[in-house]
Amino acid sequence: MLDTPHIHEDGAVALDAETQAKYEHLQAILRDMESVLIAYSGGVDSALLLKVAYDVLGERALGAIASSPAYAAEETDEAVTVAHQLHLPLITLETHEMEDERYVKNDVNRCYFCKTELFSHLVPLAKQRNMRYIAYGVNKDDDGDYRPGQRAAREFEVRGPLKEAGMGKREIRAIARMLGMPVWDKPAMACFSSRIPYGSRVDVASLQMVYKAEKLLHELGFRQLRVRHHDKIARIEVERSEIPRLVEEEMSRTVTDGLRKIGYTYVTVDLLGYRTGSLNETFIKKKKTS
Repeated sequence: MLDTPHIHEDGAVALDAETQAKYEHLQAILRDMESVLIAYSGGVDSALLLKVAYDVLGERALGAIASSPAYAAEETDEAVTVAHQLHLPLITLETHEMEDERYVKNDVNRCYFCKTELFSHLVPLAKQRNMRYIAYGVNKDDDGDYRPGQRAAREFEVRGPLKEAGMGKREIRAIARMLGMPVWDKPAMACFSSRIPYGSRVDVASLQMVYKAEKLLHELGFRQLRVRHHDKIARIEVERSEIPRLVEEEMSRTVTDGLRKIGYTYVTVDLLGYRTGSLNETFIKKKKTS
């Protein structure tokens, strides 16, 4: 749960001493980097990283956002709009992970191949723009889950300044709020492929089903959610506090009817509620006991 920051009478948000120190550490890290190309998605992590980098480095900081079927087009458009609102320099590029059979077959290293595709585009771009480093929005809280994309980052020598500064989600949101960024409380986002269980192939039709299902739930007022795609079964994760509203008779009928129109036969609710990386749980348990 995000700590309530101190708010002055003039509406300004103050950081606690520890968060302020980490913010200053992040600024120092970026200043030492001299120039950086940042993988930007529009989420609070990468948005804060790009914002602080631009504040510190000016035109020697640049963001790059990838367009892909694994993300909703409106999410990408919104991310671009936010960057423009904050006057952050940004370029767009297309990635082609869906053309990589290793990605499409969706084993436990899917994210590795996704990040490899992204970074393979960013490396020549950084050279072209004379950027000394490439960075992305990994933070210290990401260490608690299985993240094969971090291996790709190490191989491409992509840095994680937020993590280097010891920042987790709490500090990132607090600093973004203090800086007046509209995404400071934006729900965590991840590509739609992360909704498909390992071993089930990733295809555009499945990604579109997930997109339409999650859009429906967002439009019904659910904020932080995932629809896990188990072929014809939709497993819905919402915040535990919102489960009673989801299973209320009229709402459950509306959701079920809507998801059946999208192509699901059965609609279920995960009683543990929303959590990141729930499809990793079985894999991680097997790994620990092996």
